[in-house]
Amino acid sequence: MRRLFSTFAGGWPGTGLLLMRLVAGIALIQDGVVGLRGGLQLALAIPILVAASGGIFLLAGLWTPVAGGLVAVIELWNAFSHVGDFSTHILLATLAAALALLGPGAWSVDARLFGWKRIEIRDRQN
Repeated sequence: MRRLFSTFAGGWPGTGLLLMRLVAGIALIQDGVVGLRGGLQLALAIPILVAASGGIFLLAGLWTPVAGGLVAVIELWNAFSHVGDFSTHILLATLAAALALLGPGAWSVDARLFGWKRIEIRDRQN
């Protein structure tokens, strides 16, 4: 995971990535809950369930490149395969792809697990 991102952005850029993750994750989870409450067929419910679980991963910032790429593909598939308003699917696909490419930021599980560690070595003085 460290090879994918040179640094995990902190400060204002990290805050922007956190906001992107929150918006995308909450929207995907809400979409999944609404979709599953609608009593869909199993073939239609599986992509919605996978996208919602990807939203949980994006919300936490865990395995962000994998979750973002998967969500982007599913949302593009939903945008072009369903009749009706596709703007939400395009927006979520764009957010997920941007997060997959930019990374999760400093306030994420990925940064805690795979970020650079700092080891302080003290001098031994008696």
